Amino acid sequence: MKRLVIFDLDGTLLNTIEDLGHAANYALEHNGFATHTMASYPFLVGNGVRRLIERTLPEENRDAATVERMLRDFKEYYNEHNTDCTKPYNGIPELLEMLRDMDVKLAVASNKYQQATSRIIGHFFPTIDFVAVEGQKEGVNVKPDPSIVFSILAQAKLPKSEVLYVGDSAVDMETARRACVDSVGVTWGFRGQKELVESNALHIVNMPSEIIDLVQ
Repeated sequence: MKRLVIFDLDGTLLNTIEDLGHAANYALEHNGFATHTMASYPFLVGNGVRRLIERTLPEENRDAATVERMLRDFKEYYNEHNTDCTKPYNGIPELLEMLRDMDVKLAVASNKYQQATSRIIGHFFPTIDFVAVEGQKEGVNVKPDPSIVFSILAQAKLPKSEVLYVGDSAVDMETARRACVDSVGVTWGFRGQKELVESNALHIVNMPSEIIDLVQ
């Protein structure tokens, strides 16, 4: 039996794409750049906000000063609007409650910056006592670097053999591989089954309830 389940946030626990897209488009428009459609954003996210901003900009405008200016504008907007359109995927609240009631420890490992990660998790899952809620922090490499997973393992004090890592993208599957923990790819997120298969997900699930079987 697994005793710790680590969840990615965006595209796994919560559908955050509209709020991310609106914040990025706000920053783009505020700085005189063309905006993107919401349909394009699932393929722009996944490696942290800085990388998202870089991807939204024309290649010739990805200099450090422009990216920093865009980041400030993105965070100014997102900090105020990060729960406007965001919502849990169907079955996720029930899954977390079931795992909690089974005495399975729960954690979050996100490339979203820490302030927003903590606020969003607290807003949508106030009754879940996560052993760790880890977002992107200055000086710590983002996923697929496994540092964030190692930090969670240190707090949970459990061996890797008792851990499942759940995510929706190749970044997540590579994170799990580098951390040497079992990976679970979810098909309801931003990227889909093809990417999960190609990134060698150990397990692939189509519904949150299927994770219970993997834990048991």
